Amino acid sequence: MVNYIHFKDPNSDEMVRVLKGIPKCPGTCIFMDINKSTDMKYSGGIVDWGRKLNNTFNFLLFANHLENFIVKGIGDEMMLFLPDSELEKKSSGNVYYALLEDIFSSMYTLQNHPDPELFLECKVAVHYCTEVYNITFFEGANDYYGSDIDLTARLMTQCVERRIVISERFFLKIKKERIKEGGAADNGCLSEISPKLQVQFKGVPVKTDYRIIDVR
Repeated sequence: MVNYIHFKDPNSDEMVRVLKGIPKCPGTCIFMDINKSTDMKYSGGIVDWGRKLNNTFNFLLFANHLENFIVKGIGDEMMLFLPDSELEKKSSGNVYYALLEDIFSSMYTLQNHPDPELFLECKVAVHYCTEVYNITFFEGANDYYGSDIDLTARLMTQCVERRIVISERFFLKIKKERIKEGGAADNGCLSEISPKLQVQFKGVPVKTDYRIIDVR
């Protein structure tokens, strides 16, 4: 349940007490960005780009039943957050792998659809978060804050179109559950995964390990 933070007194002892009592909310954060849609808004009318955005978001989100996890949209970029408590309700033991496979399959279909004029291509970043809190500073809104949310956004800087970037932490979650279920860690979309890469993001005290999957 989201915690609404709103105290008019900047030195409120009650605010400190409330913030100290908010639990962490581990889960998976996803950023999805639709490519070239800004250019289209200058070169075409709303019928053209509005139709393609509608079709693309439907394919990425609603076809995969992710609509309930949409947190916010910023232009043509979407942030989703799937708490572990929600993923654990799924019957399959391969919830993290299934999530990645669904995203990969949707991007593959978008790219190879027989009518490319219906959709736009996208790029995606996925990170398993432990430092995250279900809080909002705006009444009536649902949101998540924490250093791991910021890190997911930074992973988007390593994205290009037709690419999924996943943090090493998310990859290890997949690997662990695949071993537990007796499944191979290199089949399906994982057969396309890169070796471990590393980047130093500004403001992050340690280097971030990640992998990429280019959807062909």
